[in-house]
Amino acid sequence: MSPSPPLGPKPRLGYVNSSLDRAAEKRTDADALARLASDRAAGAYVVGGEMIVLKKGAPLNEALFTIQEARALGGNETIFLGLLDGAGRFGVGIPAASAEALKANADYVVTDLRSVAVQGLTGAEHLPPIAEAKAVLSWHLRHRFCPNCGHATQAVCGGWKRDCPDCKTEHFPRTDPVVIMLAIDGERCLLGRSPRFLPTMWSCLAGFIEPGESIEDAVHRETREEAGIACGRVKYFGSQPWPFPSSLMIGAHAEALTRDIVVDKQELEDARWFTREEIVSMLARRHPQGLTTPPPVAIAHHIIRAWVEHEIAFD
Repeated sequence: MSPSPPLGPKPRLGYVNSSLDRAAEKRTDADALARLASDRAAGAYVVGGEMIVLKKGAPLNEALFTIQEARALGGNETIFLGLLDGAGRFGVGIPAASAEALKANADYVVTDLRSVAVQGLTGAEHLPPIAEAKAVLSWHLRHRFCPNCGHATQAVCGGWKRDCPDCKTEHFPRTDPVVIMLAIDGERCLLGRSPRFLPTMWSCLAGFIEPGESIEDAVHRETREEAGIACGRVKYFGSQPWPFPSSLMIGAHAEALTRDIVVDKQELEDARWFTREEIVSMLARRHPQGLTTPPPVAIAHHIIRAWVEHEIAFD
């Protein structure tokens, strides 16, 4: 096993380790939520469709608004996110058109959440609650009507449920599980390229877990379907909420049993084996061909780095 050059301190994974207490027991108490929202210490994150609204500042922009400020921007949906040191934290949704119009206002920075995270446009502590707000508000936008009877639904429980007044069906936010895995063949690992990626980027393979499927079975199926590689043992690495719109990335390393790649061109642009040394150069942004791995905000970066630094092995 070859040693790997040091890559420096490990970066922080995005959207995890929230400092909020979600305080789910308060969601059904409308009076308590009203008191929290009216408290001067309350704060809100503003989401307009795919856009996050920040108050322009230096060196970092401010993500937190007062409830009054957020609603004055056109807030038409408010959800309870939790408590921070006893103060309420909320997500306020505004129409996408209102967020777009705010781009012309020099007092605000309006951009997508990926840019906020990758570029460090606000404090890292704000990313988990913003992700929470975006995911739940996106669910509300897509579930205005009951899929059971077609009647308009009503938001209740601090935004964590929608009730149908006609057929009485209750609807809850959903999270879609996704496996994201690095297949390993000794001193090589398998990366793929999606046509959606930046031109230089290669990453782990990934795919949605299907109904009635285990994490291990999904890792085996997706790796075989996308790259033609059969895998054996699977080791869980970690997870990351991915609010685009509402997935849970379940990271894993997999033992490759075969080596001949057959790319599914419907899923990937390309896939190939990379040596450990080559991956080090990609992580360090000094690959001779300019190839890169995903940024540290994404769990793929951490899955790849863990293998490079010999934290994972199937020997």
